[in-house]
Amino acid sequence: MYPIVAPSILAADFSELAEQIKIVEDAGAKILHLDIMDGHFVPNISFGPEIVSTINKITNLPLDVHLMIDEPIRYISQFVKSGADNITIHVEACKDVLATLNEIKNQNIKASISLKPNTSVSQIEPYLNLVDMVLVMSVEPGFGGQSFIESSLEKVKEIKNINPKMIIEIDGGIDLANASRVVESGVHILVAGNAIFKSNDIAESFLQIQKNAEIKK
Repeated sequence: MYPIVAPSILAADFSELAEQIKIVEDAGAKILHLDIMDGHFVPNISFGPEIVSTINKITNLPLDVHLMIDEPIRYISQFVKSGADNITIHVEACKDVLATLNEIKNQNIKASISLKPNTSVSQIEPYLNLVDMVLVMSVEPGFGGQSFIESSLEKVKEIKNINPKMIIEIDGGIDLANASRVVESGVHILVAGNAIFKSNDIAESFLQIQKNAEIKK
């Protein structure tokens, strides 16, 4: 099943959202990544549950919802009702991480945890036995188009050493040039936004990144 390239909807042209989702779906995408930003936890605002619900009506693909918002426990039920299949929360954004993860689990969907580039793996280690996946941020969360932070791969290896069976996702700066070595480090799901949706050929760009991801150097 793995590795999987997850197109990040934030980079899509929202005036052609249905068409662009269909392009990546037809190209073989198995999951869509949705970045939710509140302007507080990160210095940008994206979209909320209503857009997630709209996307859920457009596609049958699983929706991987990444909450970059303060105190996400307040909105878990709304995003579940909107169609989220997995909800990722940030360890830095929660007063009570355990309660937030339990709230997601109680909704009978997958729960995942993420950490910023400057956050140590030790901060998420207490929760690794509770989550379905860890999302390693390979850029500072909040904006698309940033360069890949190489040290993020050391975090991937550290997580794998703690829990070899953990599913690991990476988000930020993923493209043709680094897909294969990212997978080599132990990553299962590669989130790619600009490298897919800002290209001249969305389908071909997705296919090429997926192909590179499947080739371990």
